[in-house]
Amino acid sequence: MPSLVTLLLYIIAGAALGCLMLLTGIPAGPLLGAILGAGLLSVSGQLEVANWPLGTKTLLGIGIGTVIGTGINRDTLEELQLLWKPALVITFTLLITGVLVGLLISRFLGVEKTVALLGAAPGGTIGMSLVGAEFGVGAAVAALHAVRLITVLFLIPAIVNFLVPVGGADITK
Repeated sequence: MPSLVTLLLYIIAGAALGCLMLLTGIPAGPLLGAILGAGLLSVSGQLEVANWPLGTKTLLGIGIGTVIGTGINRDTLEELQLLWKPALVITFTLLITGVLVGLLISRFLGVEKTVALLGAAPGGTIGMSLVGAEFGVGAAVAALHAVRLITVLFLIPAIVNFLVPVGGADITK
């Protein structure tokens, strides 16, 4: 089957499940649905592996970064005046934890050290996969981050709903 048709089928599978996930009310449901839709089609073995045109992932990464960047405004900067200390603590805690977990996974589970460190790094699936590709381990890193992302998208909203009372999102407390 021509690669453009294959890509179109992956896009349709991701879009279909992404649209269905809109109905669930799960935060980031469309993203989760698109990952699952395209991933399930890929895992089924019914289609060849998708070969995206050169630069596609980079362009999509730029697009996603732009969408996120447009959400940064004066209100965001005002919030950062209150949140810069927790942001630094969270960042360095995640970095240190990621390195420690990566080293433990490498040592005790036999995963190649580069894969384990990049797979345990706190970052987005696209970004870490691109870094992994530069080290020649992009697919393995993408797999680890996809599992992490899917798990987090399913569990964290439920945990937040359980631990934070309704209307309890005051950032100054």
